[in-house]
Amino acid sequence: MARAVALLDEGGAPVSESTRRVLVDPSGLRASALTPPVSKSDAQRALVLGHLTGAWPLPSVQAEADEDLPADVRVLRRGVEALRLPAGPVRDVDCADGGAPFRILATQVAVTPGAHVRLTGTPRLGERPHGPLFTALRDALGAAGLTLVEGTPWPVELKAPTDTSSMTSAFRVPGAQSSQYASSLLLGCAALFLRERRAWSVDIEGTLTSAGYLELTVSWLRRFGFDIQESPSRYTVAGYTAPPSVPALPGDWSSLGYLLLIAWKAQGAVERADPDSAHPDQAILRLIEQVGLRAVPEGPAHTMKVQGRLSGGLRASGTECPDLLPTLAALACVLPAPSTLTEVGILRVKESDRLEGIRTLVAAYGGTTDLQGEVLRIQPPAAPPPRFEMDSRGDHRLAMTAATLSVLSGTPLVLTGPECVEKSFPGFWRQLSRAGVRISEHP
Repeated sequence: MARAVALLDEGGAPVSESTRRVLVDPSGLRASALTPPVSKSDAQRALVLGHLTGAWPLPSVQAEADEDLPADVRVLRRGVEALRLPAGPVRDVDCADGGAPFRILATQVAVTPGAHVRLTGTPRLGERPHGPLFTALRDALGAAGLTLVEGTPWPVELKAPTDTSSMTSAFRVPGAQSSQYASSLLLGCAALFLRERRAWSVDIEGTLTSAGYLELTVSWLRRFGFDIQESPSRYTVAGYTAPPSVPALPGDWSSLGYLLLIAWKAQGAVERADPDSAHPDQAILRLIEQVGLRAVPEGPAHTMKVQGRLSGGLRASGTECPDLLPTLAALACVLPAPSTLTEVGILRVKESDRLEGIRTLVAAYGGTTDLQGEVLRIQPPAAPPPRFEMDSRGDHRLAMTAATLSVLSGTPLVLTGPECVEKSFPGFWRQLSRAGVRISEHP
């Protein structure tokens, strides 16, 4: 499938470039074992650390067929491969719609001596906030010779200094908008430590949004042998000892959020569900318990089933697990009581305005929403509609959320722009087919 690009309509709302429409028909569900892709959040961190520590190519990534790898992982791998080329002319790297790959690569370029790279991406990626990361890089490395030139919005061109040993060994970044800035800089600290053999730190100003993703970064640094020292507002790379083996990649808990609910409805199971994962979206296991569901081990290791009957409403926070909120909104639409999502403002600066996307989905399904500041209340409809329609807006999570709602409710869905799932879960539609969902072209 071709990748959909996020655009804006005349009113400034995101729309999908894709006009492809599919009918999602969940009337023939059957029990089967569903498999998520490798975790893109884990894979992105492991790819960078494999590059820095000499574990390249990373075995866990190489073992996956390219068509099964999330697009964001392929983007980051291409960027790292460009950095591994001998010094020469400026390199061009297309980051597509990948916010995390773009931010991680920007720092890795800045800390690779003599690297000269032009980064580009979609219009939507250019609109997302990156300024705090750029400021942190300029403040820490500008005096050493870093140049960072922003286009309008593309390209972003970086030329790294050849020697940073005289610089103060700390980055400072605000925590309010995204933990990706701090994660990117901490991975940069690992690169600088390996080259200079002195401690490098990230100082975080204010409260950190989505702190679980920074903890995921810390866990991967430690698994690759780095000594990370933590205080309330500072993370320091203080040492390194090569590990005995390269860590394997887990399944993606963001994708498992959809699959666990789909498997529950189809009375099937999910694979690659490691309950000890450090991924923030592992919180799905705890959150669904609010509404009468429970995940239990089933058969082989890391295989789970979901049992129970729906009851009540749920409550979840964007501070803890922002990527789960669309999935939980789909679940909220089939619950017998209203649900509340809090700290939802972060959803506005994702691949699309996901806050408005959730409200559009709920309305399409016949429910209502009430937004008061950072709190979104979802009231499910009294009865499901005969069918509903949704435009993905080029956003992978909105597409998969709409399909999940279709399965949970048994209601057919007409979806515009299904191909955007390539970003994080290329095999999503194949997994739905395994569960008996019929997907066909719709005029």
